[in-house]
Formats: sequence, C-alpha cells, structure tokens
Amino acid sequence: MDFFQILALIVPAAIVSAAPLILTALGGVLSERSGVVNIGLEGLMMFGAFIGAVFTHYGEQWGLGGGSPWMSFVVAIVAGALFAVPHAVASISLKADQVVSGVALNFLAAGLSIFLTKKLFGAGQTPDIQERIGKGDVPVLSKIPVIGDLFFSNAYSTSFVAVFLAFVVWYIIYKTPFGLRLRSVGEHPMAADTMGINVIKTRYISVIMGGAFAGLGGAIYVASIAGNFTGSTISGQGFMALAAMIFGKWHPLGAMGAALFFGLAQSLSITGEQIPLLKDIPDVYLLILPYVLTILALAGFVGRADAPKASGQPYEKGKR
Repeated sequence: MDFFQILALIVPAAIVSAAPLILTALGGVLSERSGVVNIGLEGLMMFGAFIGAVFTHYGEQWGLGGGSPWMSFVVAIVAGALFAVPHAVASISLKADQVVSGVALNFLAAGLSIFLTKKLFGAGQTPDIQERIGKGDVPVLSKIPVIGDLFFSNAYSTSFVAVFLAFVVWYIIYKTPFGLRLRSVGEHPMAADTMGINVIKTRYISVIMGGAFAGLGGAIYVASIAGNFTGSTISGQGFMALAAMIFGKWHPLGAMGAALFFGLAQSLSITGEQIPLLKDIPDVYLLILPYVLTILALAGFVGRADAPKASGQPYEKGKR
C-alpha cells in the first residue's frame, strides 16, 4: 500500500468524523464568545443525537425515505436550541455558576434521552436507521487530480455543510453588526451596555444558537456514523468539541481546524487495521487516541489560550 492509498483511507474518514465535532465546537464558540461558558456541549450533542435518531426512524415510517435524516436535522436544531434555554436561564438570568449549570445539562441530557428511548422503543437503543446520509462525488471538483480523490469523491454532504457553516459563523462573528455586539458583550459587557447593547438579550441569543449547532452536530453523528442512538453513542465527542474550541482559540476557523485534527485521530481507530504501520497496534490504543489528544490539547493550551475576558462572569446591569 503506497502513501496515496493510505491518505485515501484516512482523509475521507477524518472529514466524516470531524463534521459533528466542527458543528458542536461552533456552538461552543458562539456561546463563549458572548461570555457564557458552555460545558454542556456533550449533553446538547447527546440530546441532538437522540432527536436525530428518533425522527429519522419515524420519518422512515411516514414514508419520507431519503428526506428522513434531513427532517431530523431540522428538528434537532430546534430541540438543541430549546434544550440550551435552561442553561441560558441559569447562567444569565439566575447568575448561577456556569460550569455547574453545564455539567447539570450533561446529566439531564443523558438521563432524559435514555429514559425516553426506553419509553418509546422498550429497549436501551433506537432501531437502526435505514435511510442514512449517502456518499457521492462532487461534480467537477471530484475530477481534480489527487485533491479530488481525497476530498470530493465518495464524500458525505454533511461534511461540506459543516465546513460551510464554519465560514458562515466566522462571517457572522467578525463581519456583521450582531457579531460585533456578541464579541463586545463577551469582552466588556459594561462598556457594551453603555453603548446601548442589550447584554442579556445578546447572550441569550448566542447560547441558544450554540445549542442549535450542538444539536445538529449530534444528529449528523447519528445519521452519518453511529446509525442509531444508545446511551453510549455520544461518549466524549462533546468534550472533544470543547477542546477543539479551546485549541482553536475561540475562533470559528481555528475550531474547525482543531476538530479536523481530532477527527483524524478518531479515523485512525476505524482505518487502522488497513494501514500497514498501524495494523499491529492493539485496537484499544487507537480507540483511546482521540481522548489522549484531547487531554494533551487542554493541558497544553488552556493556560495559554486567551478566552474572552468576560467569559464565565455573570452580568448585572448597573453594577461595576
């Protein structure tokens, strides 16, 4: 097996694995750029995965066919946004500890999704999805030598959606008036309030948008990778997305790059048996590789990366 064949195995798998991480990390960027820490990305992603699996299954029963996953994505976006509201209320209005609120959201998502799965299907998992996201070649781009085979052939459309949305979020944060307000309330909410910006409203919108992105990430994970939902379907991916956000220094494109890096690590556990240099390594080491890299990234960058200055700080109007 030559080097290009190895790349042809690893790169497509890395992009597929990275797509849910990219979307969830973007949700974290939106929330934390406004000054609200969101440890609950894991829970939001898990609830999105549950909603995605359930509505894809029922979409198949309703005869939607190939449209079932896309319908589930829309529902997961709404569900993720709504599920982020308790965290927004606790962190912004009630001024609770944002880390504790996020952890509580993770526990709530895990318990609620498993409970509803057992109630709806009488088992600890949803039925396997029949209508999953299909692979295909991108017209014209797939014909480009080398690059076409690696990035645009036999690819999932959801991967391109994730990359496209990363650039959309970058544009919103850095090129629009709303993005300027969002960054200002995350850096200096008192100054933003003085300039007439509604700090509370901006933070609510950002946290809810973050929940929508994380919910979509969970639904895409089910439709393109897992195939159904169980209590262990989302097992650390939300924390990987959190690490990607920090590794990417709270920048949408940086978070996307970090998510691709973690996606590469995840893909090695899938393709490792087919790669000569990795096939003799025990599977357990390849399976834990993404989590080890997550710990190393957090240990190496948490103290060095500069979070938004007001991150984690509740805001009370009129108090300095």
